[in-house]
Amino acid sequence: MNKAAAPLGNKTSPPPDLHGPRDVAPRRYKVLRRKFVVIMALVAIVPLIAMGAINYLEFQAALSREVQSPLRALLYKTKNTIELYLAERASKVSFIAQAYGFEDLADDTTLRRIFKVLSSTSEGFVDLGLIGDDGVQVSYTGPYALQGVDYSDEAWFQRVQVKGIYISDVFMGFRRFPHIVIAVRRLGDDGRFWIVRATLDTSQFDKIIAAMGLESDSDAFLLNKKGVLQTNSRYYGDVLKQAPFSLPPQSYEINLLDTTDPAGRDVYMAYTYFSDVNFVLMAVKSRVGALQTWSAVRGDFILIFVVGTILIFLVANHLTRGLVQHLKESDERREFAFREVEHNQRLSSIGRLAAGLAHEVNNPLAIINEQAGLLKDLLNRQADGPEKERYSRLADSILAAVKRCRDITHNMLGFARRMELAIEFLSINEVLAETLSFLRKEAESRDIEIILDLDPNLPTIPSDRGQLQQVFLNILNNALAAVSDKGRIQISSKDSGQYVLVSIEDNGCGMPKETLEHIFEPFFTTKKGRGTGLGLSITYGIVKRLGGDIDVRSTPGQGTTFTVILPKQGKLEERS
Repeated sequence: MNKAAAPLGNKTSPPPDLHGPRDVAPRRYKVLRRKFVVIMALVAIVPLIAMGAINYLEFQAALSREVQSPLRALLYKTKNTIELYLAERASKVSFIAQAYGFEDLADDTTLRRIFKVLSSTSEGFVDLGLIGDDGVQVSYTGPYALQGVDYSDEAWFQRVQVKGIYISDVFMGFRRFPHIVIAVRRLGDDGRFWIVRATLDTSQFDKIIAAMGLESDSDAFLLNKKGVLQTNSRYYGDVLKQAPFSLPPQSYEINLLDTTDPAGRDVYMAYTYFSDVNFVLMAVKSRVGALQTWSAVRGDFILIFVVGTILIFLVANHLTRGLVQHLKESDERREFAFREVEHNQRLSSIGRLAAGLAHEVNNPLAIINEQAGLLKDLLNRQADGPEKERYSRLADSILAAVKRCRDITHNMLGFARRMELAIEFLSINEVLAETLSFLRKEAESRDIEIILDLDPNLPTIPSDRGQLQQVFLNILNNALAAVSDKGRIQISSKDSGQYVLVSIEDNGCGMPKETLEHIFEPFFTTKKGRGTGLGLSITYGIVKRLGGDIDVRSTPGQGTTFTVILPKQGKLEERS
């Protein structure tokens, strides 16, 4: 019906056609719609931006703590090790100076015997000598011809007379290789003094620093208080070279600087001064490597933010258009509009439920899948080796587990209808290895011994990989719960004619006969307050659905053995 041709006296007009062409909205509705869109978008986006900024700052702070705390602890332990090493060596030289008289130490035979004992009990000593109060070396034992060398003009000779004990910086000297000197003065009863002087190889410092186990983007080294390297540095030069940067302010605590080194690298630089010797210990770690985790997720974060912002505007625009359109409806359409709003609210509830399910399950699975894929890409760049192969298998296990979780979600959504099994020919040994990888960390943390006795000639069988993993995972979880720390679990597989048998045996607490009669019943559990009683019930149902069977034998105090029987072809016939 044409509205223009309607009689003037007709006070009742037909409801507008909501699905036909619409008139251009008056300006006031356009302004109102624009304001609604802006307000709704801001209300949604501002909290999102604030949450992103807060998460970024917290992530940066947590990442800095994660990098800085281990670096501080590592530097603290290494400093203590070096101080202990020097103190122990200085103590031995001091003991020699106090335990033996001048005449004893002046005898070359006695000095060689003392040095032999010293070298056999402590690493690092190169030579040993006795120096008189005139600075001339009276006796000497070691690989160099230093008998009679005059040290009276050396700075260390003057210092040891004042302090009584002196530990030098690393230097070359007559030996022409990097070393340090420990010198101890003893005052005789006649007022004269003599000095016992020992040389240490600085390779011990390199060993201590190597024991820090630094990553490839990190460096650690010793300097003296003039900035001269006392050990080799990965970034800044070899021993006895001048460091290309100024020393930080003196502090005997562990301090950490966020700075840029002379080569332009952004680094964390941790350092500490030694109180009794002229050394500074430094450790440097690249900030690029430390922030690699943030770099990996930054792109995903930006993509999610951009897509989320676009969706917010689209949803806000769509909802606003509907709201303004409802405001334009006439009184004749009010009841119809009410029914439409009620229907839309029901659809919105369903949509929110679906969106919540997708967010709570599929999004975390997608992140896990992406990170596992990234791990695979990083592994592909590494050189071949056993560790690479092992981590590659673990990454494949993660991807397989993600697929299995997606299958579980699919099964949950399709709970009301019967789901088809995903039958494929597979190796039982591989399924066991994949399942075991999820539990190996728990077993290692509890020192539980897992013994594998798998038949290498086991044939492939037609079955469902995900369902079998669930079966073995449930049984192994029960075995881990049954055994105490340092217990034992043995997993065996063998070919038994028409069947493949998988046995999982533990030496745990075992079960009485009364419990064995009910273990496959739903909601039956012996884990007071911790179990649902569904694990073994689901396991039994899966095995039966795959055409197999489960045999259980248990002795209280000795352990339990689960035997999963799987057909090699088709389903098992009924067993008596």
